[in-house]
Formats: sequence, structure tokens, C-alpha cells
Amino acid sequence: MQAVLEFTKEQIDEVDGLIDRYGAHPSGLIPLLEKVQELLGYLPLSIQEYISEKTHISPNRIYGVVTFYSFFTMEARARHRVQLCLGTACYVKGADAMVEKIENDYQINFGESTEDGRFTFEKARCVGACGLAPVVIIDGEVFGKVTVDSLDGILEQFA
Repeated sequence: MQAVLEFTKEQIDEVDGLIDRYGAHPSGLIPLLEKVQELLGYLPLSIQEYISEKTHISPNRIYGVVTFYSFFTMEARARHRVQLCLGTACYVKGADAMVEKIENDYQINFGESTEDGRFTFEKARCVGACGLAPVVIIDGEVFGKVTVDSLDGILEQFA
């Protein structure tokens, strides 16, 4: 099957185990997709089709879930996920300057990864930490009151 050639046999065996664990019932689809994404790093169409074949859940339903929830991704991510909050408070307190710095220093735009596979740069909607604005989230760790000058030191912590 061409759909799974991009993954190793061991990875597919683990996906099969997750399918067995979460079953083919639609109520288990989101946990199944979460676990598969944890395992593979992303959910490309090929693995969605594979899951559809194994669970008999329509590929359109799986695609709909993957594209509806922002925590699912169909693109391979770098080792570290850098999210910059662009809510009103963060924007007013300088998030736009940090966007420009990351774009210039790392040669990436939102949704892209650095060539060395170190960072994927994403925008975040308001994360509800307006008192800490501007906020940067790296691999789920929140950094508040970030400045353009402090940003390099924060990013250096993530090799």
C-alpha cells in the first residue's frame, strides 16, 4: 500500500495497535488521531486513508476532524513548535516586532519550519494570558513579557 510507505513497519504496527485500542467507533476518532499524531508527528492524507481503511470511518469524516481542530496538523513539524500569540494585548505590546524578528532571523513565515528542522513557527489566537503579554509558547511552555531582545535567549534554550 503506497499510503504508508513513508512510515516504517514499526510505526504502522504501532498505528495498528492504536486502532485496536481506540476501535472503529467514531467516538474514539479524536483520541485515536491524537495518539497517531503523537507517534508520527503529523497526520498526512496517506495515514488518514490508512486509518479510514482500517476503521471503516469515511476518509471525509477523518479529514474533516483533522482540518477542523487546530491542534492537528497535516504537515510535518520541526523539533520545536514556536507559537506567537497575536491576540489584541500581545499585538499592542509588540508581538508584531517579534514576528518580524523571527521571520528575518530564521527565514520562516507562519506555518513554516526552519531548514534545519529546529523550529516550526505558528501564530496563536489569544491564549488568555493577556497580563503576560506578549506571549510566546514553545512546545507548550509559556513565556510571558517577551521582548525582541529577550527572544533570542528563549529560543536558544531549544536546540
